[in-house]
Amino acid sequence: MGSFDYDLITIGAGSGGVRASRMASRAGAKVAIIENTRTGGTCVMRGCVPKKLLVYGSHFSQHFEDAIGFGWALGPQKFNWAALIEAKNKELQRLEDVYHKILTSSGVTELFGTGRILTPHTVQVGEKILSTKYILIATGGWPSLPKVPGIEYAITSNEALDLQQLPKSVAIVGGGFIGVEFAGIFKSLKSEVHQIIRAPKILRGFDHSLRDSLSAEMKKRGIKIHSEVNISSIEKLKNNTFRLELNSNEELLVDTIMFATGREPNTKGLGLTQANVKREEKGAIIVDKYSKTSIDNIYAIGDVTNRMNLTPVALAEAMALVKTLFNKTPTSLDYKNIPSAVFSQPPIATVGLTENEARQNEPIDVYVSSFKPMKHSLSKREELSVMKLIVSQETNRVLGCHMMGEDAPEIIQGIAIAIHCGATKEQFDGTIGIHPTSAEEFVTMREKFH
Repeated sequence: MGSFDYDLITIGAGSGGVRASRMASRAGAKVAIIENTRTGGTCVMRGCVPKKLLVYGSHFSQHFEDAIGFGWALGPQKFNWAALIEAKNKELQRLEDVYHKILTSSGVTELFGTGRILTPHTVQVGEKILSTKYILIATGGWPSLPKVPGIEYAITSNEALDLQQLPKSVAIVGGGFIGVEFAGIFKSLKSEVHQIIRAPKILRGFDHSLRDSLSAEMKKRGIKIHSEVNISSIEKLKNNTFRLELNSNEELLVDTIMFATGREPNTKGLGLTQANVKREEKGAIIVDKYSKTSIDNIYAIGDVTNRMNLTPVALAEAMALVKTLFNKTPTSLDYKNIPSAVFSQPPIATVGLTENEARQNEPIDVYVSSFKPMKHSLSKREELSVMKLIVSQETNRVLGCHMMGEDAPEIIQGIAIAIHCGATKEQFDGTIGIHPTSAEEFVTMREKFH
């Protein structure tokens, strides 16, 4: 280590930062990690985990309704939002404690405060100034809010996870996965939900079949989607409600306004300008394929680089970084065919190319199946599942796989292995399905969609 206090100082104790720090320590490096909020980062404390717990909690409303069709006689149900939030918070505290134990047992020094880079080899946290051979920036992202009159009355997903009361009516601004997921949560818990999107459709970047199908299912559930609309202003009224003026000359009255209009790389106050670390216009740190910044010994991973903002990607980037720096094995990440999911209601999941992306590259065949799941033959719920395969005409390889329906994320995770291995449509067809399941549809689709 020479004259440095540490081999690696990581700024940000989220999923990527924690993984990189503890694995570097296990590889023999002396490591410190700095965090100014809660250890666990966006995913564990303000994102994936608490949101998924609320999704689970909201599902019971549908389960109770469906149970009647299967012979269950249920009495009146009563939902307690405060109890759900309390249970969620206890679980987050348990997970944070686990993270602290993992870091301690791995020999990583935890420092609590805001890390600021003074020089390429010097970091300040509180009153301490520490030297290090390498610096890793893993500070994630933070919700961004547009400049709208009255925006101070709006909340983001951060605050939505800790509301003291369940909204009676909520306007969710934004058609990305965060907005869509919270729309499902609040609607299943019997809130009146308006989703306001400036685009014609929700979920930009996903396959158009999933976008259209999910939008239809959300509308069936009573979510009011206002397309190609922007908020002009927000006004607080005396009765704790808010008036939203839309540029479509509409007006909405709700008691909660949530903006889910994007996240920005969390780089403020890190000293990046002083350290000459280059960033993109919107603040994302520019890195090469090995996660190295414009400064040789400073690296960045995760959402702060705005490459592919998924927790498993940050974890994989962390592992590649440790191999590059401490195992003398330069390693980069392959960002192709990374699966993802939206825990909407019903959920969607995807891996590989969308139909439009694939068509830009080569001639393709498309297979689509839309059906009412077996479960709803008795529940009488009017909900469809949709499955789609994109296949290369030249190689017969499956280029993309998309699904909307119950358990879609669980099913696509398995399919992703096949896509990663280069499976062909012939190999899909030659696989025996498990009956009766929805997943078997992926190995029984024979008719091309025109």
